[in-house]
Amino acid sequence: MAHEAEKVRPWLARELGWEAPVFAGALSGGNSNLTWSFESDSEACVVRTFPAETISPTAHRGIEREERVLRAVEGHVKAPRVLGWCDDSSVLGRPFLVVERINGTAITDTLPSAYASDENAPDKLGRDLIDQLAAIHKVPFPSPALEKIGRPENFLERQLARWIKVREDTAVRDLPALFSLGQWLLDNIPPPCEPCLIHGDYHLDNTLASRELPEILAVIDWEMATVGDPYTDLGLVLMLWGEKRSVDPPAFSHLQAISRRPGVIDRRGLAERWALATGRGLDHLDYYMAFSFWRLAAIVEGAYCLFQQGKVDSQYAQDLKYNVPALLAEAKRAASGDW
Repeated sequence: MAHEAEKVRPWLARELGWEAPVFAGALSGGNSNLTWSFESDSEACVVRTFPAETISPTAHRGIEREERVLRAVEGHVKAPRVLGWCDDSSVLGRPFLVVERINGTAITDTLPSAYASDENAPDKLGRDLIDQLAAIHKVPFPSPALEKIGRPENFLERQLARWIKVREDTAVRDLPALFSLGQWLLDNIPPPCEPCLIHGDYHLDNTLASRELPEILAVIDWEMATVGDPYTDLGLVLMLWGEKRSVDPPAFSHLQAISRRPGVIDRRGLAERWALATGRGLDHLDYYMAFSFWRLAAIVEGAYCLFQQGKVDSQYAQDLKYNVPALLAEAKRAASGDW
């Protein structure tokens, strides 16, 4: 990895005007892209690209989408600024994106020690999290920067049909709830809403928070961003938030775990804050909560299929034996308004 990253250094020196940039290491996180850190004197940046050995024929689209979306949200959402973009294959062999490096931390189940004296820290993070989501959904659209990103027409129907078929074609265990709930979701699609930019994988772990104060510095990992239904973003961030989880232990219990303590602002409080900021209603939120639990279950079941086939052996994939059915159980409860 370091050898490959070294290929980027001359480009950074030339295009950013940095003297003697150095590779500072790889950063963890993200869905599929590599994230490399570079430094030069008092400056720092992050380079994002997809692995050279990726088998996805559309990997390049994700990194290109991220570049376009980050430019579109600048000035509207807390996000890293784009410093450069390279699609010259002679440099690295594939495109890469250069953004500013944010001096923050990704929070899951532990708050930074500097927050210890602030008993309201989880509330402040939750409100900032939902405020940034509202800001994403209020990014001007349509706009030239977001042209040809996404297909908002029949967004929910296409998502449901896609993942039902995928799970039918690659099933490795009996999950009747996945298909019965999928059909219920297809049969009860709400009226279409006004589309807008959506993040696609929005939760606290995909933000960087200050190490000193409970506030979000930047929303990151935009490779799944598209133009579509904003309630799918809202459902995802809410389903992972708060003390009220109908399955114990909850699926993916580490994500947003700092919110699972008495007195923290609940899901409905955050939903109302989002609705007030965006001017959108909450009439069909039971549906979207169920959809979000179901969709995540349908997607991550793919990793469990690979585990069963002996193609991966990670703890994450092994834990899906429990986490996928747990998500489906919560989806069923959410459909009836129990969330």
